[in-house]
Amino acid sequence: MSQASRRLSMAQWDVFSSRPLEGNSLAVFLDGRELADTEMQSIAKEMNLSETTFILPRDAATEREEGVRVRIFTVQEELPFAGHPTLGTAFALRGQSGAEKIVLALNVGKVPVHFEENEGQPTFGEMTQIDPTFVMQHDREAVARATGLRVHDFDDSLPIETVSTGVPFTVTPLQSLAVIQNFSQVDATRAAEYLAKTAGKFFYFVTRETVDRDARLHARMLFYNGEDPATGSAAGCAAAWMVAHGIANPDERVLIEQGVEMKRPSRIFVRASRIDNRVVNVRVGGHSVEVMRGEVFL
Repeated sequence: MSQASRRLSMAQWDVFSSRPLEGNSLAVFLDGRELADTEMQSIAKEMNLSETTFILPRDAATEREEGVRVRIFTVQEELPFAGHPTLGTAFALRGQSGAEKIVLALNVGKVPVHFEENEGQPTFGEMTQIDPTFVMQHDREAVARATGLRVHDFDDSLPIETVSTGVPFTVTPLQSLAVIQNFSQVDATRAAEYLAKTAGKFFYFVTRETVDRDARLHARMLFYNGEDPATGSAAGCAAAWMVAHGIANPDERVLIEQGVEMKRPSRIFVRASRIDNRVVNVRVGGHSVEVMRGEVFL
């Protein structure tokens, strides 16, 4: 190996799980200051995970004032915000420090992550997302045509609605666990065309029938011709949607289960507040466990 090669320290975390090899995997690069944008994107492709994050350290005073600068990449693009990368990176930054709060400076702005310690339990982290925007509600027949599902597959007691807490997800309630577990792969091209016309980024499929009786929603998120085992940004949108439509009470912490079909079960805890007629203070939390450390040579 050439002496000029760069060594990039990284760690891999399983997020929204307290057990290794479950939840959603995340690669965290601890110092990406020397990397060009194109290199970050290429490294994210190399990692081949849902997302990869790059920490860009700054002086202590700036980090205290503005937060720790972090950028988030999927295998295809940079995202302004994503849930499991935010939570997992905050866990990586916290390390063994015992800090009660880590603030990340993302492309969407400052996102604080608070930590809770309970005796005999793994550390719990909870991010506060930006207040939700309720973008639009959708016609079921139009969504059926876009996804390849049947109209009667949808839960007609709840709206299909695009909500954003940084990234817009179209929360799509389905009739039953059987439907969400057995539906065939969504036509990615037609779905993307529909979403592009309606200001959504991805569909987030949910049902009130769950595997775990303690869960409030069972969820799946298909993207980039694959599936995501845990989508914290979408879960934040779902939290706002649940409070808006009476599925969860304001400030009630409820569980969303995701990744079950992938054998990567994830436990995402969400809550949101209501002030007058506005849903605010969306919080998404869970556990994270470090599973790997290493170096990448460039």
